[in-house]
Amino acid sequence: MKKQKEEKPISDELIDRLLEQGRTAEDVNFLLKQFTKAVLERALQGEMTEHLGYAKHDPAGNNSSNSRNGVSPKTLKGDFGEVELATPRDRNGDFEPLIVKKNQTRWTGFDDKILSQYARGMTTREIQGHLQEMYQVEVSPSLISEVTEGVMEQARAWQNRPLEPFYVVVFLDALYVKMRHEGRVENRAVYVALGIDLNGHKDVLGLWTSATEGAQFWMNVLTELRNRGVRDIYLVCVDGLKGFPRSFRKRRCSCVLSIWSAPA
Repeated sequence: MKKQKEEKPISDELIDRLLEQGRTAEDVNFLLKQFTKAVLERALQGEMTEHLGYAKHDPAGNNSSNSRNGVSPKTLKGDFGEVELATPRDRNGDFEPLIVKKNQTRWTGFDDKILSQYARGMTTREIQGHLQEMYQVEVSPSLISEVTEGVMEQARAWQNRPLEPFYVVVFLDALYVKMRHEGRVENRAVYVALGIDLNGHKDVLGLWTSATEGAQFWMNVLTELRNRGVRDIYLVCVDGLKGFPRSFRKRRCSCVLSIWSAPA
C-alpha cells in the first residue's frame, strides 16, 4: 500500500520572506496570484509526467512514443484577477489536463462549492456527481475529503485557541439547527459563547454541539472556557437557558469560575 504523503504547513518564516516586498492589500493579492500561478503550473507539469509515464529529463523517455513539446500560454481568470499560465504540451497532442482543462478560461472556487454541499449533508460521492453534472468538472472523492478535512483542522485549531483572561460580558445561548452528524442530517443543539472584551470587541469564544441542551453540557462549556484561559467575567447573560444551573444566575461570574472548577 502506498504511504500517504504527510502534509506540512507553510512555515511562518517562509510567509515572512514572501511578505518582505510589502504588506498592503495589493501586495498580498499579487502574492496570491503568483502563488496560484506557481502551484497550478507545478500541478500541470505533474499531470504531464503522469500522462507520459516519465519525469522531465528522465532517460526512460528516450525514444519513447511521446514527449514534451514546450508550453502554451493561457490566461486564467478568477477571484484573484487574471493569471498567465504556461500550459505544457506533448508532441502527440493528446494530453488532456484535469486541473485546468484545455479550453478553460475561468478558475472558480470549487472549495466553496464542496463545503457548501457538504454542510447540506451531501456525501462525497453525491458532491462528486453534482460537480460533474453542473460544472463538467471531474473531482475525486479523495480531493473532496481533503478539502473538508482541511477546514475541520482549521475549525479545531480555532475552537482550541487561547482566550483572554477577562471579559466584561459573555452571552451564552443555544439554538437547534439541522446539521450532518455521523452520516445523518438531524436537529442538534448548538451552544454559543459570545464575549465582549475591555475594548468593546466581540469574539465568538466557541461553538459546541450536542443532541440536546442540558445542565451537564453547559458545565462542560464553562469548564472549557476556563481551561482556555478565562479567569474572570463581570456579567454573564443566559436569558433563562434550559438546563443552565440556577445557582449560577445573579452571581458575578468570578464567583462562578471558582465553584465550577478548581483554581489554576
